[in-house]
Amino acid sequence: MCLAVPARVEHIDGTTALVTAFGCQERVDIQLIPSIEIGDLVLVHVGFALQKVRPDEAAFIVETWNTLLAKEANPHE
Repeated sequence: MCLAVPARVEHIDGTTALVTAFGCQERVDIQLIPSIEIGDLVLVHVGFALQKVRPDEAAFIVETWNTLLAKEANPHE
């Protein structure tokens, strides 16, 4: 199973991009996405941008991650 997180593309430098996800920035490989622009939302897994996602898809994924993280922090609730 792939556990990817949505990230916003902040800067592009050749075949890498600086992305922001959950308040953290990371450089990722963008070679798998033929047309990518600053401001795009992408799914990132192990240092690779896998695909673009729509804002509503990204919001749903972030909401799901936040729910899972909250349950992990409070397993008996």
